Amino acid sequence: MSAPPREHALERQVERLNARLYRLDVAGVRIALARLIVFVAGAVISVALLVTTGVWIAAIAAAAGLVGFLTLAHFHGRIKTSTVRHHIWRDIKQAHLARARLDWDSLPPPLIAEPRADHPLELDLDLTGPRGIHRLLDTSVSREGSLRLRDWLAAGTPDPDAIAQRQALVRELAAHALFRDRLQLSALLAAKGKFRRWDGAALLDWLASFAPSSGLKPWLWSLTALSLTTLALLALDLGAGLLPPLWRYTLLVYAGLYVWKMQRTGDLFQKAFALTDPLTNLKAVFEHLERDRYGDTPALRALCAPFLDPANRPSAHLRRITRVLAAASVRGNPYLWFVANLVMPWDLWVAHWLDQRKAAVARLMPEWLDVWYELEALGALAAFADLNPDYAFPTVTAQPDDPALAARRIGHPLIPRSARVCNDFALSRLGEVALITGSNMSGKSTFVRTLGVNLCLAYAGGPVVAREFTTAPLRVATCIRVTDSVTDGISYFYAEVKRLKVLLDALQESHAYPLFFLIDEIFRGTNNRERLIGSRAYIRAVAGKNGVGVLSTHDLELVKLAGEIPHVHNYHFAETVAGGRMTFDYTLRPGPSPTSNALKIMAMEGLPVDGMNQHELEESPAAG
Repeated sequence: MSAPPREHALERQVERLNARLYRLDVAGVRIALARLIVFVAGAVISVALLVTTGVWIAAIAAAAGLVGFLTLAHFHGRIKTSTVRHHIWRDIKQAHLARARLDWDSLPPPLIAEPRADHPLELDLDLTGPRGIHRLLDTSVSREGSLRLRDWLAAGTPDPDAIAQRQALVRELAAHALFRDRLQLSALLAAKGKFRRWDGAALLDWLASFAPSSGLKPWLWSLTALSLTTLALLALDLGAGLLPPLWRYTLLVYAGLYVWKMQRTGDLFQKAFALTDPLTNLKAVFEHLERDRYGDTPALRALCAPFLDPANRPSAHLRRITRVLAAASVRGNPYLWFVANLVMPWDLWVAHWLDQRKAAVARLMPEWLDVWYELEALGALAAFADLNPDYAFPTVTAQPDDPALAARRIGHPLIPRSARVCNDFALSRLGEVALITGSNMSGKSTFVRTLGVNLCLAYAGGPVVAREFTTAPLRVATCIRVTDSVTDGISYFYAEVKRLKVLLDALQESHAYPLFFLIDEIFRGTNNRERLIGSRAYIRAVAGKNGVGVLSTHDLELVKLAGEIPHVHNYHFAETVAGGRMTFDYTLRPGPSPTSNALKIMAMEGLPVDGMNQHELEESPAAG
């Protein structure tokens, strides 16, 4: 299925959900009105019967009215719950539609607002940020799942085994949209908000702090025996009158020992109370993973194995611990709490039960959450594959006869389909350097990023924007968007030099994987003469080494290096000027660029260009 039909299918789903929401809203209004009518009518009829017929008939009428009111309230609650679920389900479908259309304004807000300063790939290849690859792909609800996806995209160094495992899982998940969307629905319900993030750090911190309450059992049994003795003495005194009020003394001893022990034990419940809702809501996510049959998804079933262990069902463990926390919630009612602890050492019993449940969950929860986070990151890649069925899964190979990198019809995922131009490209052997020249705005920088971002998608385990894509395991290094630093006193040129030195050191490093380097407009921060000298020396230093690279430049003098160095090959992008307008086809061609267009652009925009008339600008190459 091509992309437009996929978008049409999503549009129809959103339309159906809007229709259902309208019907639910109408039903909700009607039931709310019916509740009001039943309440008022029941009250009026009950009062009238009380005045005219007596108490018993009035009581029966009031009870009938109450039953009717509660029944309607039950159905109203179900409609509200269904409305919330349908709203979230529609949000999920609308977000998918926005991803398919690159509608950034309709996408959920990004978790990561800015690229990390110590990860150049994120900035250079638009991996993160408000309009980055991560935001386009990210369907995660958990913060940890989103960060895991970010780390996969920005890894830079491939792990062939991990890539193969992720690809298998992404392929299976891509074909099971309902499984993915229901998992996201459950997670959003757990997060209690429209595309809010679920953060498991507090839960894991609480579980990691687990330390059984030392010496609690002897106190439990002693205080329980003392409380039972007090109750027995109270019954014998007040009920039967057989004994004097000895219960006063045992109660005093019980209260003193209980207060002393609780002070030494400390507050066991404060953080547990805060986690009651997250634990309860997380149960729905885990139940979804427990219920699926995983019939035709062996890789997915293997990943979700911790949720399929009948002896350690996550939902069962969470149900037990939330019951204990419900028992601890007695503290919210001071009167009930006082009576419960007067009769028995209630808080100590709850602490003991909490210790038992917490011990089991603390041992298993990290694995459960890790699987969920993994599924969220994989689900984001799978949704990308599902929304773009014409994208190819890459082949990562280490065969000596295979090209270092070969792509057919490769394009940039952040460019809309209607404007995207795809190209064929290959680096046949290690040591090869592709030198790309061309005019301003012709597509050099975009193509450099296209190669890098697709390689990052490949290493993450997802599909790439290409018909075919084969690559050896290559480390990725870039020098594209270099920035200066006013606070550190670093100029643009010096920052670029430092980045290029890091890249050169990585190329010369003894590593199992060759380097794939991408450089856009080398040494743009200095004058023409020094840029040319430095660029020539740098290209000679990187050509023929343990790596491959793509380097774009305006310096047409550099194309002569292809005749001097066998590993250097020229490519270019071209433009057409006709009728005072400049157009680009963004098609990569072999060989050096025959023209550049800087002076043409200046003249077309009305800036003065000394020494050349308009005819010369249209007929002659201009210095770029």
